[in-house]
Amino acid sequence: MNISVELTLLPLQNDFEAPIIAFIKKLRASKFTVLENPLSTQIYGDYNELMPFLTNEIKTSFESQEHVVVNLKIVKSDRSDYEPTF
Repeated sequence: MNISVELTLLPLQNDFEAPIIAFIKKLRASKFTVLENPLSTQIYGDYNELMPFLTNEIKTSFESQEHVVVNLKIVKSDRSDYEPTF
């Protein structure tokens, strides 16, 4: 089953850019399709492969920072080719 995941990493510290950049680079280096915009990052793939990968990367991010929030939305389908029709 394919899924689409939208993530926003929010480090609660003054130097917030470095952890975000490191997190996005790890997503980009994966085998999954990754799309970015200024407010969030979307990653697409098979549920059974993508979820363990995300769990590991989120845990790594949590372990490297004192305070951090991750907003996560999961859609059951691959929406990577979505084109607005309006």
